[in-house]
Amino acid sequence: MLDAGRTDETLLEVNNIEVIYNHVILVLKGVSLSVPKGGITALLGGNGAGKTTTLKAVSNLLHSERGEVTKGSIHYRGDRIQELDPAALVKRGVIQVMEGRHCFEHLTVEENLLTGAYTRADGSANIARDLEMVYDYFPRLKERRKSQAGYTSGGEQQMVAMGRALMSRPETILLDEPSMGLAPQLVEQIFEIVKSINEKEGVSFLLAEQNTNVALKYAHYGYILESGRVVMDGPAAELRENPDVKEFYLGMSDDGRKSFRDVRSYRRRKRWLS
Repeated sequence: MLDAGRTDETLLEVNNIEVIYNHVILVLKGVSLSVPKGGITALLGGNGAGKTTTLKAVSNLLHSERGEVTKGSIHYRGDRIQELDPAALVKRGVIQVMEGRHCFEHLTVEENLLTGAYTRADGSANIARDLEMVYDYFPRLKERRKSQAGYTSGGEQQMVAMGRALMSRPETILLDEPSMGLAPQLVEQIFEIVKSINEKEGVSFLLAEQNTNVALKYAHYGYILESGRVVMDGPAAELRENPDVKEFYLGMSDDGRKSFRDVRSYRRRKRWLS
């Protein structure tokens, strides 16, 4: 049974893609995933697993880093999007919130938010209305609206980056490592806002996240990557209860809490890939 607001309609379809950097470094090795309309889909795995590369393959930001999709296909609403530039994707409703927040430090918080509306042509009244919507989700930003973004906290800059994405009126947000560098209470706050935006605005999310515990708490479906391959996927509730996920990503097992460092990696590979 689907959650409220979710449908069987697939927005994003990534089919068996390979990504190579500098013509020699194979990073993604046959990754496939889908994002349904109205869903929160989590892309999980450790540092270097290929999560960010997958998002950049979708948003067509690989070329700036000498990367390219060499096999497979990426479709959005049934249309192949691999040849589109990032600005064209934004106009189609797909926008990425980059890892590390990437605010325009010399601009104010409000000026940063308004840059997210640069592709819109629906009038200043609609843009002003959406700015107030962003402030409703992020009241802290309203308090800091005249502050220079470079002098705000890490949590506030994450809110600015997400608010700026919302100002483009997206249908799908690609959210890269939203918890990185944030205190645990702020992480929960950010994910609660993601959930609220998903439910109230109908925005679909594909989020890359190392914090498996919090991601599976808020996502509907998850994919786990290791070394550029999807090694496991399923409904988030099932992944949370999976003994391998518990042991290797949530730090728990039938014997109690374990350290990931205490488990030999060959056991994990043998169990999942045999």
